[in-house]
Amino acid sequence: MKSDSLTVASRQIIWGARTYVMAILNVTTDSFSGDGLLAQNEEDSQESYVQEALNQARICLQAGADILDIGGESSRPGALPVSTDEEISRVLPVIQSVAAELDTIISVDTYKAEVAEAALQAGAHMINDVWGLRADPELGKVASKYRAPIVLMHNRSSWVHADIKERLGGRYVGMEYDDLLNDVKRELLESVELAHRQGIPDDHIILDPGIGFGKTVEQNLDLINRLGELREPGYPLLLGASRKSFIGYTLNLPPDQRIEGTAAAVAIGIDRGADIIRVHDVAYMVRVARMSDAISRRRTIK
Repeated sequence: MKSDSLTVASRQIIWGARTYVMAILNVTTDSFSGDGLLAQNEEDSQESYVQEALNQARICLQAGADILDIGGESSRPGALPVSTDEEISRVLPVIQSVAAELDTIISVDTYKAEVAEAALQAGAHMINDVWGLRADPELGKVASKYRAPIVLMHNRSSWVHADIKERLGGRYVGMEYDDLLNDVKRELLESVELAHRQGIPDDHIILDPGIGFGKTVEQNLDLINRLGELREPGYPLLLGASRKSFIGYTLNLPPDQRIEGTAAAVAIGIDRGADIIRVHDVAYMVRVARMSDAISRRRTIK
């Protein structure tokens, strides 16, 4: 591990001591999982969806979440991008409200420098970048300027390889890797190098293998099973498998029926070395994480 701890929002995260839980708050109209707050409140005022987000945040924290990840643009296969101004208008009121009302770590899920800076100024503490600093060359500078920890995710998503089914959602097909694990590791380390060039220290970097982003169903399964091999560079790992289509296509189930599949992926991921799990069904997955920790981390706890 490059560092055995991370201090963020006056909290100390001790890597290896337990699994940390990042709860998902989607301020979108088209979340693949059906939990987008704007879709649920499309006819309501900003005040209404912000209040709903705050209510959800409270429930997540009461259930044991350590981090709230707030995002304003869907990243599902085939999703249309939103403008920077639109993304800011979605996430800022929620971040401001959560920061004012709740004592927790807030992450902003964005790959845009302008959105990230506005979010950090509004009360966010860290950045979750699904493009690993490859989409916006200015994002790393923002993270460095605000000394914000950043999640760098591996991503080979492409419209060309997206296959969309109404019941099961989007997946990627025909994705070619020379060597899946080594290719993912190499490209993640390229993102790390970009971070270093922009002044982000090692102890502020978290890596995410990008489950569901430019990988086939089989490749996603393989990545989770071999997650431990991605620990070799020494950075903490985030696993985001919650409700994703590789579960749906494996079990032939829509997003709202993937809780058991998510639990299995989370448990295996923790056993293979995940430090943070990013999830929708917080109460259930906190229990899965605690039970998995009790089994997999016994040597650490002793």
